[in-house]
Amino acid sequence: MGIAIAGTGSYLPEEVLTNEQLVDSLGVDEQWIVEKTGIKERRVAAPSEATSDLGTRAAERALRTANVRAEEVDLIILATANPDQPIPATACFVQANIGASRAVSFDVMAACAGFVFALGTAYDMMLAEPEYRTALVIGSDIYSRSVDYTDRKTCVLLGDGAGAAVLRKTSDRAGILAKKIFSDGKMADLAHIPAGGTRNPASRETLDARQHYLKMQGREIKSIVDDLLPGLIFDLVRAADVEFSQVKLIVPHQMNGAMLNEWTTNLSVPSHIIHQTVAWSGNTGAASVAIALDDAVRHGVVSDDDVLLLVAFGAGLTWGGIALKWHSSNKASQ
Repeated sequence: MGIAIAGTGSYLPEEVLTNEQLVDSLGVDEQWIVEKTGIKERRVAAPSEATSDLGTRAAERALRTANVRAEEVDLIILATANPDQPIPATACFVQANIGASRAVSFDVMAACAGFVFALGTAYDMMLAEPEYRTALVIGSDIYSRSVDYTDRKTCVLLGDGAGAAVLRKTSDRAGILAKKIFSDGKMADLAHIPAGGTRNPASRETLDARQHYLKMQGREIKSIVDDLLPGLIFDLVRAADVEFSQVKLIVPHQMNGAMLNEWTTNLSVPSHIIHQTVAWSGNTGAASVAIALDDAVRHGVVSDDDVLLLVAFGAGLTWGGIALKWHSSNKASQ
């Protein structure tokens, strides 16, 4: 028995936020943003859109490509750092929106590594529970409501979007080959929102101090990611029982285009091996791996029997990856 991705989907809001629109308030020029981030534009959710709305759109598209009805879904796991509200889980809103009445639904929070964590959790639950035959895994984030648009270290990077994948059990060992996920809470302060939780509840003082916006130490995170990346890749291919030379595509969290370009040197691979959407999507947090995977599938970048690595790093610090073998029967038909 295997567990494979049967369909993918993604959704980006209509409003485009370009570098040109940011430069005046930040005191930088457009070329500086491109050189530092590789990003030319990102999307911003409409005032009427919540995280569950974006996730719903992506989920519906993934279900269509998988030819699966919402009523067949046994499990919904949604990854986000920007939920609709503290209670209940955003996944429950998506469940209601799509009519997946029988699905066990809950959220995971591993920041930008969330989709990989959610995919790995769904994989484990499907292996453990015979009745779970179909799962819907979603990454959805609206960072435009939690970034400070006067802070050039964060606001030039982040955008809004959602991506989803449908998992189904198969009769052979096709699909997911291995997963590896890790956390190190000693590095929690490298990327965090200081206020709004039980340790530092919302107050006039926290609002005045702008403590409800994301704070990030980008240089330190980059250094750590550069150190962790080779080990993560080695762990994944070893666990999947494949050689790194067999990997046809790496679908990473779209953290920063300049960083991803450096990965080609660090891993000694051609640039086309690292699939990027960051130039036009920005960093969409937990959604970014799912959006990039859907983009690769829809544009024919993924072929039958290709070995793919999905890798991500996020606040926490959290990091991990999924190794899988793609099959034509799992391809989206958009």
